[in-house]
Amino acid sequence: MESIRKIYKTGLGPSSSHTMGPRFAAEKFKLKNEPATQIRITLYGSLAATGKGHLTDKVLRESFPEDMVKIIWQKDTVLPQHPNGMKFEALDDNGTLLDEWTVFSVGGGDIEDDEMKSQKVNVYPHTKMTDILKWCQQNGRTLWEYVEIHEGEEIWDFLAGVWKTMKESIVRGLEHEGVLPGILHLPRKASSYYIKAKSSAGTLQKRALVFAYALAVSEENAGGGTIVTAPTCGSCGVVPAVLYHTQNTYDFSDIKILRALATAALIGNLVKENASISGAQVGCQGEVGTACSMAAGGAAQLFGATPFQVEYAAEMGLEHHLGLTCDPVAGLVQIPCIERNAIGAGRAMDASAYALLSDGQHRVSFDKTCLAMNQTGHDLPDIYKETSEGGLALLIK
Repeated sequence: MESIRKIYKTGLGPSSSHTMGPRFAAEKFKLKNEPATQIRITLYGSLAATGKGHLTDKVLRESFPEDMVKIIWQKDTVLPQHPNGMKFEALDDNGTLLDEWTVFSVGGGDIEDDEMKSQKVNVYPHTKMTDILKWCQQNGRTLWEYVEIHEGEEIWDFLAGVWKTMKESIVRGLEHEGVLPGILHLPRKASSYYIKAKSSAGTLQKRALVFAYALAVSEENAGGGTIVTAPTCGSCGVVPAVLYHTQNTYDFSDIKILRALATAALIGNLVKENASISGAQVGCQGEVGTACSMAAGGAAQLFGATPFQVEYAAEMGLEHHLGLTCDPVAGLVQIPCIERNAIGAGRAMDASAYALLSDGQHRVSFDKTCLAMNQTGHDLPDIYKETSEGGLALLIK
């Protein structure tokens, strides 16, 4: 299993698979083909279906000199490797093909071709939560210690940078007002939710603050701001909202928050390894569902959960998002994505509390839930997997 560094990527919204991944691919192809005077890019499947709403064409054109790029949209052609396929072709002035490359944006900002897949660097010896829990029990360790032992102490500097960017996105999002870009003319809500939360009290205030923080990050993402994938751009508001709220409310130190981020990333890594975090592949259960799972596990650890209780919280966060479709209205990462982040953050808080009240023993394991999510995602019709051809995207104009 790869490093948790691949779960947390800092970049510009609104989509890790539709903007961040294609941008990485374009930059890689450009470096290899400097002599080319024309670039032809064919987008397949989900990338073509919702690419315009996700600004895929914009980031691709910005990656090359002006007027050099021609984009071909093939939404009805889905390559067998992944729904987010791209073919880059470099040509000279005469239209002679100099080079071509087919690559896939596989979720969370990652790109992959056959060669890259074979060069995958595994940092962790285990790929199942059950085996990691067994290791923790045998060695008297926690999940964050498991991460530190295999990643090295330098992982804390990396996570400190992640946490800094997450907090900055919350602060910016709480201050920004106005309308988000795109044809929906969707107003930002984080600022008003935060003001209403501050004038409330008790349980309502706590929950309203979580909502406000999640909305802040998600709206920053939708506006093309700088965020951290957790595990994707579309689900980037859940983890920071939960951890920011718990730190501010219960005065947790930064190092405890970083340890929670390590555990959350390990959970996300396991989902990525055994299922998928790509909305185009398994629906939003792989994005917001995974984010909720990550946040629930991280929060449970902060409140003193055992590794088995952390696993239970993570399992619930994922289980209770099974079957969640990805149906972005107008191909934008706005409706229902932004609101889903707020509700996902609230669910994460509930799952962590439920797990803490238990002894950590339960019938449905995290590993089995991952397998169920993967199977459910593959059974979903394509119209519910980031194509904007079903669900809310079809009914709301």
